[in-house]
Amino acid sequence: MGRLFWKFFFFIAIAQITATFGVGVLFWIENLERSNRNSEIDLSPPASFMIRSAAATLQFGGPEALRSLINEGRPHRLQLYAVDEENKDLMGREVSPKLVEEARHLLTTERERRSVELVKATNGHSYLMFIPAPNDEFAPPPGPGGMPGREPRYMKERGPKPLFFPTMPLAVALMASLIFALLLAWYFSHPIRHLKNAFNQAANGNLDLELEPVMSARNDELADLGRDFDAMTAKLRTLMESQRRLLHDVSHELRSPIARLQMAIGLARVQDRDKLELTLERIERESVRMDKLVGELLTLSRLEANVPGSMEEAIAIQPMLGDMINDANFEAETLGKQVESQIACRVQVQGNPELLYRAIENVLRNAIKHTGPATTVQVVAEIDEIGKLLHLSILDRGPGVPEEEMNSIFELFFRSSRTKSNSAGHGLGLSIARRIVEAHQGSIRAANRPDGGLRVDITLPFMADEPARGDTVET
Repeated sequence: MGRLFWKFFFFIAIAQITATFGVGVLFWIENLERSNRNSEIDLSPPASFMIRSAAATLQFGGPEALRSLINEGRPHRLQLYAVDEENKDLMGREVSPKLVEEARHLLTTERERRSVELVKATNGHSYLMFIPAPNDEFAPPPGPGGMPGREPRYMKERGPKPLFFPTMPLAVALMASLIFALLLAWYFSHPIRHLKNAFNQAANGNLDLELEPVMSARNDELADLGRDFDAMTAKLRTLMESQRRLLHDVSHELRSPIARLQMAIGLARVQDRDKLELTLERIERESVRMDKLVGELLTLSRLEANVPGSMEEAIAIQPMLGDMINDANFEAETLGKQVESQIACRVQVQGNPELLYRAIENVLRNAIKHTGPATTVQVVAEIDEIGKLLHLSILDRGPGVPEEEMNSIFELFFRSSRTKSNSAGHGLGLSIARRIVEAHQGSIRAANRPDGGLRVDITLPFMADEPARGDTVET
């Protein structure tokens, strides 16, 4: 068992033992008080009535009248004692000193009813009158009338009662406390040992261990922690696989331009001066391509590391789209294509304007690149006032994407089989666009158009209506 198990067990056991002994001591004290409260003097209402009657008889009739009252033969009256200053009973019976002492004590403490009376008789003596508590061993004692009987139990001198400590309840409670403390400590420490083992495995590079099968029967915070661990390891596996794939794809993408650079440099060394200019242009083109690839990789690295820069700026969408579409339309016209737009969306989006501009521009330029000759790329913006969402759609008339590849076009270095042969890109534009849009709490998806071409939809949450400005954008 681990240290946490013993800590749980120790503190729970200490708490249970303390509570058990506390309850036991309270029971013990209560038992002692109850034993002390058990009086050997009859405190019942009939006894009080009998004592008051006897007191009146003694006070007004004298000792002889009281003797006559006691000797009438009624059992309850036969139990009445009248003791003088020398602890001698009026009837000549033996009286336990302990019983007389308790009667004198009750004489000073009894408040609710007078079950003990001290009366001064006409002969000058003071008599303490009381009746012993009922007892199955009580029998009329031998008196002047010669009535047979046994001596009452209260006549016998008894020693103090032994103190009773509830050892058996304490032992049972202590055993139950230890067992439940053991079970509770095991209940908490058992899944923690699984967590410790899983973290050790993850630290050693094994991310395939899952805690869900082991802790599926639980429904507490430790089970939630196990599920969070599984989600963490799954994310780490995805990131590590993505990193390995990225390194492989980057090395593959860089190998070709580097090989062409080396070839061009080798040719430049042996070529004539009239062909040197063409070789230098080739070297420059390859270096620009490598620089673009490295820039895209750096942007992608920032997005993967969740450090996209400041995301607190208010971005006016309509002016940004207007500038972007004007530049894109100028580029499209040189290729015999056209860009049309419907972007009446005077709203603001919170985020990074440079990154968001790049994301939408990547999708737009990708559409211009793949749309057919003499066709039009459409940019449509719609506002969802209820959900506070901006829906931006970019539609082209290109070859589209096979349905089986639709879920992969936003992956790193992916190029569709329909456009791979005539595309000079690296397959990073849409990947970067997806990560930028997601960093702005939005979403992006693609679908083939029924009449041909590809449709890319970007959804972004907007802040509020943009203040009116003097400039307008022609659509």
